[in-house]
Amino acid sequence: MDGSKQQGLYDPDYNADSIVALKGLEAVRKRPGMYIGSTDSRGLHHLVYEVVDNGIDEVMAGYANKVSVYINEDGSVTVSDDGRGIPVGMNKEEGKDALEMCLTDLHAGGKFNQNAYKVSGGLHGVGVSVVNALSKRLTAIVERDGKAFRQTYQIGIPDGPVEVIGESKRTGTTITFYPDEEIFETTAFEYEILQNRFRNQAFLNKEATIFFEDKRTGKSETFHYDGGVSEFVQYLNRSKKAIHDPPIALIGERFGVMMDIALQYTDGYNEAIDSFVNTIYTPEGGAHLTGFRSSLTKTINDYGKANGLLKDTTLEGNDVREGLTAIISIKMPDPQFEGQTKAKLGSSIAQKAVSTFMNEKLAEFFLENPSVATTVVRKGISALESREAARKARDATRRKSALESSSLPGKLADCSEKDPSKCELYIVEGESAGGSAKQGRDRMFQAILPLRGKILNVEKARPDKLLDNEEIKNLMIAIGGGIGKEFDVSKIRYHSVVIMTDADVDGAHIGTLLLTLFYRQMKPLIEKGHVFLAMPPLYRVAKGKKEIYAYNNEEMAKAMEEFGQGTNVSRYKGLGEMNPQQLWDTTMNPETRMMKRVEIEDAMLADQLFSILMGDDVEPRRDFIIEHAHEVINLDV
Repeated sequence: MDGSKQQGLYDPDYNADSIVALKGLEAVRKRPGMYIGSTDSRGLHHLVYEVVDNGIDEVMAGYANKVSVYINEDGSVTVSDDGRGIPVGMNKEEGKDALEMCLTDLHAGGKFNQNAYKVSGGLHGVGVSVVNALSKRLTAIVERDGKAFRQTYQIGIPDGPVEVIGESKRTGTTITFYPDEEIFETTAFEYEILQNRFRNQAFLNKEATIFFEDKRTGKSETFHYDGGVSEFVQYLNRSKKAIHDPPIALIGERFGVMMDIALQYTDGYNEAIDSFVNTIYTPEGGAHLTGFRSSLTKTINDYGKANGLLKDTTLEGNDVREGLTAIISIKMPDPQFEGQTKAKLGSSIAQKAVSTFMNEKLAEFFLENPSVATTVVRKGISALESREAARKARDATRRKSALESSSLPGKLADCSEKDPSKCELYIVEGESAGGSAKQGRDRMFQAILPLRGKILNVEKARPDKLLDNEEIKNLMIAIGGGIGKEFDVSKIRYHSVVIMTDADVDGAHIGTLLLTLFYRQMKPLIEKGHVFLAMPPLYRVAKGKKEIYAYNNEEMAKAMEEFGQGTNVSRYKGLGEMNPQQLWDTTMNPETRMMKRVEIEDAMLADQLFSILMGDDVEPRRDFIIEHAHEVINLDV
């Protein structure tokens, strides 16, 4: 098929008998995590991905152009495409309507029939049936063969047979589902999470148009990018400074694997390489990413040595990937993933295909563009020199610590417990708050490390300069595990690292600087769930001897209403305003405190967010602040 696809193109071979069943649905409700990863916010949004992926599969197959997604006011989600429509009619082998098979049989769908789909994201054929099983209600409407068909379900069970509800001149499938609150911890869909996913899908499928509307707020967007993967890389680098333009674009096919790869180097120090298989994001990479990395390292070293840029040295993988933004998008029949959530590709042929293709095409590009090739090699040499300097700085820090009577920072008030799984480290803003925290803590398991001012912004700092900053050095030694590529989460001294800053603009800035440090230089600390945000109260509402601590405006108003006239309200602008007992009661006592665990919902989104908030470019940061200004509740000026 070429790019000019016709809506509803008739395919006589895609009919009721294209649907192949493997059976079974009850296990989904018993163990939903096996099918969607989890029952938290991540699993909830995965329901939408599964349905949208079916529409994208129709685009990749050449039968659709547009997928529309709506978050409805009642909390349901509607996904509609203009593809062929799920087949309806009696399946001869199963004696059941093909639509009902797709919605109620766990392994039923056209993805098992190579004639129906050559390439598919929803390859396991469990997507829409799992969504059905985990929804309290679901309605499927299919338009094809001049008619509109409908079937409704409750927790995966049909209310009745497939019925004809009218005539239709279009083709396509529309699914509306209500996630089951008995299964999920939350059933509230977040616009930004879905927005990012749909934007990525549109970049990866330049033939597709994805319309997204949140009817709760009236906000809507249309995603369509003619530039495809290269435009994707430029979008990711919008808050960074590229050292060559445009991105290097490599498109081709090897061993039945189609590849669309784009890469661009920036003057920064962080790598951002994201991989996709049949438009499905693979956050843990896999075979295709391994092939890309090994080929990139080999090709850059080969060019550097052949052209006298590298003489007695060889660049390592970390060197050639410093400052690199890349998208590796491959499409292949029958990819083998590890788990239903498709986080990692296991197909060995993908590694061979990407590596062979990259070795040839990237070498060709370098020969035809020597100025870009030289820039890339020199970037790698600079990274190598920085890495060596950083290693020497770390070694010097370790030697100095070993020689001193106490290897821990002088400002650290450590705890007496030696089992890291029972220990907490509170990183506190300022000496005043540090004093209150040291007096109010439980010395058995809570350690306190006060910070003096704001730490270095690691987003803009060379890796070898990090340990020149006293606060970062103290943090590294106190937490344990090292820093950068060598960070070892198994060696940390505290399993809970708690950021406790003031509830004002400076406190928020210090918190963001710390999160940037952890994300960029100690990432497993966040990935393994060891980082928390303390939630100190904003207000103390008192009347006589009675007092209530309020953590937001709503709680404060409720407390004032409860106490009535004569209520005294104190606004805490800093932790230092609390005495040690108040700080313990409200923020540090495990029995009464509130804390938020820092989690990475979407690695790509997190990477972009830190680049925008902490990078050099003002424009994207201003746009982000304007877009999210309505979410600010308390602002100190």
